[in-house]
Amino acid sequence: MIKSPIRIRTLSELRSVLKEHRMAGRSIGFVPTMGALHDGHLSLVSMARAKADITVVSIFVNPTQFAPGEDLDTYPRTEEADIARLTEVGTDIVYLPSVEEMYPDGSKTDVRVADMSDLLDGIFRPHFFYGVATVVARLFVHVQPDVAVFGEKDYQQLQIIRRMVRDLGFPIDIVGGQTYRDADGLAQSSRNAYMNAAERQKANTISAALHRARTRIAIGASVSEALEEAKASISAAGFERLDYVSVVDPETLEDLPEGALPIGKVARILAAAWMGPTRLIDNMGFERA
Repeated sequence: MIKSPIRIRTLSELRSVLKEHRMAGRSIGFVPTMGALHDGHLSLVSMARAKADITVVSIFVNPTQFAPGEDLDTYPRTEEADIARLTEVGTDIVYLPSVEEMYPDGSKTDVRVADMSDLLDGIFRPHFFYGVATVVARLFVHVQPDVAVFGEKDYQQLQIIRRMVRDLGFPIDIVGGQTYRDADGLAQSSRNAYMNAAERQKANTISAALHRARTRIAIGASVSEALEEAKASISAAGFERLDYVSVVDPETLEDLPEGALPIGKVARILAAAWMGPTRLIDNMGFERA
């Protein structure tokens, strides 16, 4: 019989339950989420299960990473469906803290990863990564995992979390899980549900454009030429706004020079664009052949 995960809503109960596991010598794997789980999330949970004895998944829609006018109030909240999916992949504990549990009354402490948080998505959502770093740091303090798994779809977030863990000395192994895609190549995201059928049909253009651009750059095309073609392709598909398409150093996230990359150079191409009300992001890694 498949066993449903334990639901925990308070820090005190979480610490009590995890203390017993640690005293028994069990390692803790952690996957932080905002719920509305899809197959990509579940792949991260499976990775955590493979790397630790006990798997904890948090579901918390974090208000500090939403700016006024963004979709905090309408972000999908599907607790029962999420629990059912987490049961399928053998999750042990689901942590469902309230806002008050995560941000106690009078809370004044924030975590900021300078520079990296102000590039790419940070230009268009200047609040976002400060909210992400703050909530992830707090979740790390609550769960105290041995390993935590984050999706590479949110690549800038993954790199910021890695830097935060290194800088603050959290004793946590940060693991990146490959982007999980639909059959047509579109990266899975909880916000994909916002698109109507016509928008969804065109949305995969962003992944196709990035794939072509990285292939061209990997065989010697100039970065600037490949990016211009990718931007034109995305715009022609009906995306209403293109925030950026950039080729960056995978660790620093800084833009690489516009010419051809040197042989052996590892890079990352990232993009963000709006299809109707939905902001899509995607990225792909590659090496200059």
